[in-house]
Order: sequence, then structure tokens, then C-alpha cells
Amino acid sequence: MVDKVGVIGAGQMGNGIAHICAVAGMDVVLSDVSMEHAKAGLGVIREFLSRTVGKGRMSSEEMDAALSRITLADNLKALHACDLVIEAATENEQIKTQIFKELCPHLKSSALLASNTSSISITRLAASTDRPEKFMGVHFMNPVPVMKLVELIPGIATAKDTFEHFKDFTESLDKTTAVSEDFPAFIVNRILMPMINEGIYTLYEGVGSVEAIDSAMRLGANHPMGPLQLADFIGLDTCLSIMQVLYDGLADSKYRPCPLLVKYVEAGWLGRKTGRGFYDYRGEGEPVPTR
Repeated sequence: MVDKVGVIGAGQMGNGIAHICAVAGMDVVLSDVSMEHAKAGLGVIREFLSRTVGKGRMSSEEMDAALSRITLADNLKALHACDLVIEAATENEQIKTQIFKELCPHLKSSALLASNTSSISITRLAASTDRPEKFMGVHFMNPVPVMKLVELIPGIATAKDTFEHFKDFTESLDKTTAVSEDFPAFIVNRILMPMINEGIYTLYEGVGSVEAIDSAMRLGANHPMGPLQLADFIGLDTCLSIMQVLYDGLADSKYRPCPLLVKYVEAGWLGRKTGRGFYDYRGEGEPVPTR
């Protein structure tokens, strides 16, 4: 049974994971590189829960109880008493492995460990820890409080009881699980990211404008968001990282990241989080295409 959960990274994925764990009645330690970042993550959780209360889906007392279960930290030592820790840092393998090397000496021997990576080898990440048999991938979808799916990805060394513990844990959060083998980008992003990348190629090659491409997929394929709008929502840096993992890991030219995606990331136009991507979000009205 999991009573106390540690979450490393208070960004959009980390604060979402902390949110649902706290609502499910678990104590949560939400850690980031600075207390300022951790507090910003808690602010996002508070805002989301306030909207939930406003819609009548939760009482203000339940909101206060959930928030009271979250403790903030700016160091990994604070996770020493956690039963289970989920890393939700940026999609960069070097950063993740460094976190695990610093974290493991502080964990109790029974603690389970997971990465929320959306593409990186679980087996390789596990090998950077002192407990590969207690490690696996637990990939939540964004936004975490809304999306029902969690991908479970065992590494080659993951013990069977570790998998069962994580399956029980995710189901206790009212999520549906899909089990993926440990191949680059797993299931969802193996299918989704090449579609987004192809949407960017369609723009790059002048087949259609930003608005035409997104409208075509929304109205022609009944997608809730067009591929370029979705790329901005995910973060173009994350999209590029996943495409690079696919391209490097599978050695197939169909996964080559579009040069236009690379150019946008080099410009720092990463989507909603930076105010500009395939759309410009800095105005007060509707976002305007940047190309």
C-alpha cells in the first residue's frame, strides 16, 4: 500500500501527478530545483481544484484536505520517507539519470521508483539506479487530472511484484492502464508524434497553412486539436526530443524530425509555455498563426 508519494518536478506533468495523488488521499512531497518552482506547481494545483469546486465536482473542504496533503521541497533528501517516487523532470536522459544517482542514497530500501518519461528507454534509466528491479516507466498523459490513460512500461529488470504494485497504484488513482514493451516512445507517442511531425512537414513543404492543417484534422478526422495546436500544447522541445529518440532508437528515416520543428526549438518558440510556437499566444484574443 502506498501512503506517501514523492514527485520530482513541479511542471505541468509533475504538478498533475501530485494533484491526483493528493486527491486520492495520499501524502505527497512535491520537489523541484527551487522552492519558487515548487510553489508555482502548487499554485497550478490550487487553481485547478478551485475550478473543480466551482463546477460542483468537489467541496471546498475536500479541496483544502487535498492541498494539506502536499508538502513542498527543493531537495531530494525530503523524499526519504516516500513509499514510491515518480520522476517527472524534463525529457532529457542526462538530467533524469543525474536525478536518480542523487536520489537513490536518500530512499528507503523498499521504495519503488518510476519515471514519467514519454520516450526514453526504461531499461537504461533503471540501470542508473540502485534498484532496477523496483523501477519502471509510469507514463501519465497531459493534462494528468483529466486524461484517463497511464502507460505502464516494465524494463528488462523490473520485478513482477513491482509491476503489480504500480498497476494497483495507478488504478487507485482512477486511471486506466495500457502496458507497453520498452521500445522507443512506447505506444501513444510512437503513433502520435510521427503524426504531429508529419503535420509540421506539411507546413514546411507549403502543402497547407497552420490554420488549414489544423482545421483539416479537427473537422476531417474529428481530432479535438489540430496537430500544430497539439504540438504547441505539448511543447515543441518535448516533441523534438521524442522524435530524436524515435529516430536514434529505430534508425528509420520516417522518424526524422522536421527541420522546421528544429528551427522553432532553436528560436525558443516552444509553444504555449513560452508564448509562441506555431501560434502566438501573447495577445489578448485568439492565438494567431506564426507562419
